[in-house]
Amino acid sequence: MTLTPEARFAIQDLYARYNHAIDFGDVAGWVACFTPDGFFSAGTVTFVGSKELLGFATDYNSRTQARHWTNNLILEETPDGAKGICYLMYLRPGGVEGGPGVVFTGIYRDELTKGKDGWKFSKRSATLERSMP
Repeated sequence: MTLTPEARFAIQDLYARYNHAIDFGDVAGWVACFTPDGFFSAGTVTFVGSKELLGFATDYNSRTQARHWTNNLILEETPDGAKGICYLMYLRPGGVEGGPGVVFTGIYRDELTKGKDGWKFSKRSATLERSMP
């Protein structure tokens, strides 16, 4: 069995809501993209559960203004929901060396679960690639 078109659209919407929430300082909206026991890792840091996710997003938004750009999303159905993989480009108005631009690229690897509130990330791991010159 494969994911329905409706499920694919709802998951794509989750990816967009996640990016907009963290980029526009909607901390509660960002945390709501995860299951209550959700797992998020990026680079060398890991956060598990709503409380730790809230702490991360609050700290992130107090010190960073950026835009997350994701693309080339591939989704596959799993026995527990779905898994996804996509490219990540992290842009910042100050960019590198004072000009706007790409700070780094990476890959998100995700596990997703559908509950009564729709699709959520149960596990989201970002592998960060080199900083751009």
